[in-house]
Amino acid sequence: MNKLSLCLACAFGLFCTTLTSQEIEKKYTKEVDRLAKNKKVEEAFGYIKAQKDETTKDLITLTEILAPPFMETERGKVFARMLEEAGVDSIWTDKVGNVIGLRKGASSASGYVGVDAHLDVVFPEGTDVTVKKVGDTLKAPGIGDDTRGLAMLISMLKAMNKAEIKTEKDLLIVGTVGEEGLGDLRGMKYMFNESGLDIDAWIAIDGGSLGRISNAGLGSKRYKLMVKGPGGHSWGAFGLANPHHALGKAIDIFSKAAWEYTSTHSPKTSFNVGRIGGGTSVNSIPFESWMEVDMRAIDPKNLDEIEIVFKESVAKAIKEYNASGIRGEVTYELIKIGDRPSGELPASLPLIQRAMAATQHFGVKPSLGRGSTNINIPVAKGIPAICIGRGGQGGGAHSLHEWFLNDEPGDESIQLALLITLSQAGLAK
Repeated sequence: MNKLSLCLACAFGLFCTTLTSQEIEKKYTKEVDRLAKNKKVEEAFGYIKAQKDETTKDLITLTEILAPPFMETERGKVFARMLEEAGVDSIWTDKVGNVIGLRKGASSASGYVGVDAHLDVVFPEGTDVTVKKVGDTLKAPGIGDDTRGLAMLISMLKAMNKAEIKTEKDLLIVGTVGEEGLGDLRGMKYMFNESGLDIDAWIAIDGGSLGRISNAGLGSKRYKLMVKGPGGHSWGAFGLANPHHALGKAIDIFSKAAWEYTSTHSPKTSFNVGRIGGGTSVNSIPFESWMEVDMRAIDPKNLDEIEIVFKESVAKAIKEYNASGIRGEVTYELIKIGDRPSGELPASLPLIQRAMAATQHFGVKPSLGRGSTNINIPVAKGIPAICIGRGGQGGGAHSLHEWFLNDEPGDESIQLALLITLSQAGLAK
C-alpha cells in the first residue's frame, strides 16, 4: 500500500487493523482471468471507461443532496430513479429506507448476491454540499464517502446492461441507510435480520484505494450516559448534588478501570469519551449532564467485557458521589446508541479468494483488513462478505474540505467491483 493509499485508509477509518495477506488459490486466479477475457465483460469494461463523464455527473447530482443518518429519503429517491433509468427488473424502498434494485439472474437457484454503497453522510442539516471544481478535482463534503460508491453502482449497472451481461444468480444493487455514526448500521441490520431476503454473499463499496479488501469487522458498543439532579443557583444552592461533578467522577473511575483492562487484554480493545454536554450557564448547578462513550474491540469477548467495565464504573461512581456528603442526589440513565458486532471471515472463502484474484488481475497486490463498515453485520453471522475501495484519489473524508479526483484508477475500481460481482454471481452461458 503506498503512502497516499494508507492516508486514505486511515482517513476513512476503515483500516483499524491490517491482516496478514493470504495466498490466492490458482483455481480462482484462472477463474477470474478467464472471466475478465470474456467478450461481454471486456465490452462492459469499455463502457465503464466511456461513461466516465456520466458517472461524474451522477456523483455530483447525488453529492448535492445532503443525507445525514435518518434523513436519507431525498437522496434515496434520486438514487432509485438512477437505478430505474440504468435498468433493473424491479425496485423498492424497504421499511427503513434502503433502496433496492433487483437484477434477475438466469438460474432459478435461491440466494442473492448483494452489492451496496451507503446513502448517508456524516454532515448535519444545513451543511453546504455544493460541488466545486478545481481543475479535474471535485470538492464537497461527502463527495467520496460514500457518494462515490453510489455512482459506481450505477456505472456497473449501466455497463452490464449495455454489454447484455446475464448473471446466474440474482443481484441486489442497494443504497443502504444508516452506515455512519448513530445510524449504527440500521440499514444492514434490517437487511440481514428482518427483511426476509435470502442473501448468500455481500459486497460493500466504501472507502480506501484499489487493493483494499476488508474481510473482518471491528465491533463497537456506544452509550450515552445521562446524569440528572435538581439544579439550582451556584451560590444560593451551593452544596446541592451536581450532575457535572458526578459525571466527572464517572469518567475518572471508568478511565482508570478501562485503561487497566485494555492494557492487560489482547487483541486490541479501545475506549473513548467522545462528547460531553449539559448545563445552562456558568453560575447554575446543572440539572442534567451527559457524555457519549465509544468502546471497540477485535474480539467479541473483549467487547462484552469492556462494556461490563463501563457499566460497573458508572454505577460505582454515582453511588460514591451520592454518598460523598452532598445535599440530595443524582440519578443516571444509560442509553445504548450503538452496537456493531465484531467478526472475521477466513481468507479461504471463495468470495474473498475471488476478490483477491480480481485485485491481482489489475496488477495490484490485495491487502486484507478489518474495519467498521456495513459488512460487520453479515460477517458476524458468518455470511460471506467483503468491503472494497472506491478507487481514484481523494482525501479529507468526514471534513468540509473533502475532495475526489476520478483519475485512471477510478475506472479500474468500478471494473474491479464488476469483476468480483460477476465472479461471485456467475456469468450465465
